[in-house]
Amino acid sequence: MYLSPTKPDLDLLEVNARYRLAQELAQQAAKLAMTHYGARNELTVEHKADDHQDIVSIADRQVEDFIRQGLQSRFPGDGFVGEESGSSRIDARCIWVVDPIDGTACFLNGLHCWCVSIGLMVDGIPYLGVIADPNHDELFHGCLGQGAFVNDIPLRISQAKDVSEGLTGAGTFHPRNKAHFLPFLHTLLDSGGMFMRNGSSALTIAYVAAGRLIGYYETHLKSWDCMAGLVLIAEAGGVSNDFLRNDGLYQGNPFLVAAPGVYAQLAAMVGPSLDQN
Repeated sequence: MYLSPTKPDLDLLEVNARYRLAQELAQQAAKLAMTHYGARNELTVEHKADDHQDIVSIADRQVEDFIRQGLQSRFPGDGFVGEESGSSRIDARCIWVVDPIDGTACFLNGLHCWCVSIGLMVDGIPYLGVIADPNHDELFHGCLGQGAFVNDIPLRISQAKDVSEGLTGAGTFHPRNKAHFLPFLHTLLDSGGMFMRNGSSALTIAYVAAGRLIGYYETHLKSWDCMAGLVLIAEAGGVSNDFLRNDGLYQGNPFLVAAPGVYAQLAAMVGPSLDQN
């Protein structure tokens, strides 16, 4: 179980300016992505490293470029880590972590399970996060010390005390740690739980923060999949593992977030692999 360190001392005006900008850019980027979504059959699609499950399109790159330019025009001294364009100014105090279209496979196959995710780290701590879901007109957003919301409604973590009391998000990515996935599902089902997978890690984390799911386990995530969501979880009263340990920002790690009443139960189901790279 991971407890967030003390919130960094950052000028409130600077925080709020970045928070407003992240919300504006996420919504604008989501509209841009929707134009591509409507013409998805015309998009050029590429596979990363010969893995047919790891795909990217011109839409991902254009949306990330739009977000990156918007952030750099307002805060040129901030760092940036993006799924498609890599990193810059990683020694900066404030580092943006962006997934332009989280759930690209769903996006390209006409499924409504994708979103735009923008997170900000300050002094190595997840500080603010925005997740825009244009298909359902939902904007999940939060900032440390200011709460977390879906549109204007406060997010509240589930009060479940046992995995049998709700749905758990679960997923794996083929190249990394997939051997741990089926044993976890087996134990979850034997314990009376049930799982779901929607293809977007960022949205799944937001659903945990909103109390729609009681937890979410992924055998391996990258930081752009979860940085924004980690803020939502913390502000909604949830618990997460220490995802950023051992260079998690750049290499990723196993991932678990959950309601406090079921976190220990789910972590035991995952086992020692949760703390391994």
